[in-house]
Amino acid sequence: MWAWEVERPGPIEDGPLRFVERPVPVPGPGELLVRVRACGVCRTDLHVSEGDLPVHRPRVTPGHEVVGVVAGRGADAGGYAVGDRVGVAWLRRTDGTCRYCVRGAENLCPASEYTGWDTDGGYAEYTTVPAAFAYRLPTDVDDVALAPLLCAGIIGYRALVRASLPPGGRLGLYGFGGSAHLCAQVALAQGATVHVLTRDPASQRLALALGAASAGGAYDTPPEPLDSAILFAPAGGLVPVALRALDRGGVLSVAGIHLSDTPPLCYERELFYEKELRSVTSNTRADGREFLELAARYGVRATTHTYPLSEAQQALRDLKAGRFDGAAVLVNDV
Repeated sequence: MWAWEVERPGPIEDGPLRFVERPVPVPGPGELLVRVRACGVCRTDLHVSEGDLPVHRPRVTPGHEVVGVVAGRGADAGGYAVGDRVGVAWLRRTDGTCRYCVRGAENLCPASEYTGWDTDGGYAEYTTVPAAFAYRLPTDVDDVALAPLLCAGIIGYRALVRASLPPGGRLGLYGFGGSAHLCAQVALAQGATVHVLTRDPASQRLALALGAASAGGAYDTPPEPLDSAILFAPAGGLVPVALRALDRGGVLSVAGIHLSDTPPLCYERELFYEKELRSVTSNTRADGREFLELAARYGVRATTHTYPLSEAQQALRDLKAGRFDGAAVLVNDV
């Protein structure tokens, strides 16, 4: 099969990925072999490729927003049959026994493993997934539209939950890429007023088309104080900006796995009046199931731009340069 691997992490402009032929992987006990039909392009893939997130396995294949079909099963891999449509997401495995897993916080498991970081992901013709961590997918949505839901959507949903938005509240979204434009649809469907702050004009237009009340520059002041905000852009400099935009008792949720350094915070201007700053770490499988259910109920749809698998490196370059709104999705062309 053909697959991309991170040969030498570095700037995506320098081509750190290599397109190589590999044997089709063999599913281990409890695992499924998945024939990849589509794989979303996530900013985390860019961070792994460029070394912002040091690779956990040399020459790892990125990609963790996979829509595919079961092509084989390892021993004791129950719950799915060959030919079933499945989704493969970021969280690949937890130990299930640590105090975090036991209390329902498996996203904090110290032994957790991640698709496209610890093990090979979906920038390939085939990948594997533990059956217990695969997702059943609806049959009435096409592969490309579903792919971004499996990380961008799930993480955006967890960030929204962490932001503790009150019913009918005012939500600010800083950055408006793949995750934010899906999160916005859920928030709007639940009755929120959404203000988008992003530097990209195309993303501003998309925000307004989806129903945002306003769309301005990333460092602009929103037209009204915010009850909650989510930082999707990996720019630490926006943390104090977003905190200042919060009303009393507001919460800022930081959605990314990687963030540039945050400048010093002024307690009086940015944290007083019981404002809160919260991080988001991965997601639980319950988050994933809840989000996919809500996405179906609310008709959440990704704005997508497709690339053939053979052009994955270009898709990452375009992501970094902000050349598209919404999300990019790789489709198999080999």
